[in-house]
Amino acid sequence: MLSKSQVSFLKSLQQKKFRSEHGVFLVEGHKSVNEFIDSEYQIETIYHTYNFEANLLKLSRKINFQGISLNDLEKISSLKTPQDVVAQVKIPSWPALNNTMLQEKFSIILDGVQDPGNMGTIIRTADWFGIKNIICSADTVDVYNPKVVQATMGSLSRINVHYTNLEAFLSKIQLPVFGAMLDGGNIYDMDFGSEGLIVMGNEGNGVRPEIQKLIGHAVTIPRFGKAESLNVGVATAIFCAEIGRKTYK
Repeated sequence: MLSKSQVSFLKSLQQKKFRSEHGVFLVEGHKSVNEFIDSEYQIETIYHTYNFEANLLKLSRKINFQGISLNDLEKISSLKTPQDVVAQVKIPSWPALNNTMLQEKFSIILDGVQDPGNMGTIIRTADWFGIKNIICSADTVDVYNPKVVQATMGSLSRINVHYTNLEAFLSKIQLPVFGAMLDGGNIYDMDFGSEGLIVMGNEGNGVRPEIQKLIGHAVTIPRFGKAESLNVGVATAIFCAEIGRKTYK
């Protein structure tokens, strides 16, 4: 059973300022918790209802378990229909980005992406295509937002997500920079080579002007119908699929 202070603390982790202050976030559900158990993330505690079957988890390391009531679970969960297991996970400190880390591979750059669902989709897409690093502007949605974590379906456990000043970062990096733009070259004719950064912009405004200036190759997904725009998660998937088709065949 949880104390009032524990409930208050765990509920507070739904807010970014408290996640940042305490350096932890929550993961909910058997599948997602299993993915984090198998990852390099440090799990501090797994909270579970008393009818929870521990054999549903891949217990490959020693983890602290705490039984809680269904009522307490509902208090700390961000879901309308909570599952019976929640993990408290330590936010990792990734090494500082540098040119060597990103060479001979592709990484995704997110400039002001705001929607948690889009962020979750992009993380799952990156995981599917073997992309390990996502680099975000400071105003991109927090990757440890409960809605983002839930939308990744465990893929977050395998992706390194960095937040930085994109203008300063792209000014120093020595890699090809491709950007999703409305007036670029046709993606199906583009030679992506074997490494680079893929810049995806905000849902409503696209890539901001100061970042556009640092893009060496503007790329457009051609439109054959009448839709005004593509969802950024869908657009990212098309970029990843096209790069994969040309690079890893």
